[in-house]
Amino acid sequence: MVTYSRHGHLFPCNSPKSAHFFRSMARPQAVWCLLSNLQSHLGELHDDIHQNIAREMNLSETAFIRKLHPTDTFSHSSCFGLRWFTPTSEVPLCGHATLASAAVLFHKIKNPHSTLTFVTLSGELKARRAGDGIVLDVPLYPTHAQDFGEVKNLIKMAIGDTQVQDIHYSPETKNLLVRLSDSYDRSFLETLKVNTENLTQVENTGKVKGLLLTLKGEPGGQTGAFDFYSRYFTPWFGVAEDPVTGQKEGRKERGKEGRGLLPSSFTEVAPEKHKMKGSL
Repeated sequence: MVTYSRHGHLFPCNSPKSAHFFRSMARPQAVWCLLSNLQSHLGELHDDIHQNIAREMNLSETAFIRKLHPTDTFSHSSCFGLRWFTPTSEVPLCGHATLASAAVLFHKIKNPHSTLTFVTLSGELKARRAGDGIVLDVPLYPTHAQDFGEVKNLIKMAIGDTQVQDIHYSPETKNLLVRLSDSYDRSFLETLKVNTENLTQVENTGKVKGLLLTLKGEPGGQTGAFDFYSRYFTPWFGVAEDPVTGQKEGRKERGKEGRGLLPSSFTEVAPEKHKMKGSL
């Protein structure tokens, strides 16, 4: 379960006729496309149209929200289709873009429903109102311990001789989770220079599609306590580093009934020092 608190403003973008685009000017930036008359005229848009739009937007993910039935409306329906594209390819799940899509429908389009359902490549995702925020249930993707020797070249290329405490792998998402040594602190992870330029050459078997670096959290202070910190890299999908990756947190803690649950508090760090909090 991931929570989203409304912040920043949404602005319409220049867009093709009959499609509505919104861009968040807060960090991280994102773009959402509401497919309306364009979808009615052309039916389901070809993948290359989605991809060309995402490439032009040139952000980590562009979300495309579509109506599932001819009588549906963005302002009154409660179930929509949702797809996510990076500048180079489609991805099966994007947590922060799903939260943001719900925010557009709730706060910009003024959809009155308390819960919205999105039909996606990862199944049905539900987003519900929670005060001034939004709560999203994300799928649970189990992981298993990964032998260091099998991914040594990949890790060495990415972080050099940085000490690693634990490695897990998610076969469903093809993400490699690397827990750094507890001897490091948040500032170390924030300033760590990660080499992503050659990762796709080092790992070209298709086994790994994303690299998550995570670090044990710290006790409370001026910024409060966090269970862990993380950064996410996916050059295999054309994104050197994704500034916020809510869907990856579903791999960190097992929830009930196959759903992912966030630990009590987390933060994701990136070069621009963006921080996203989640709570149960």
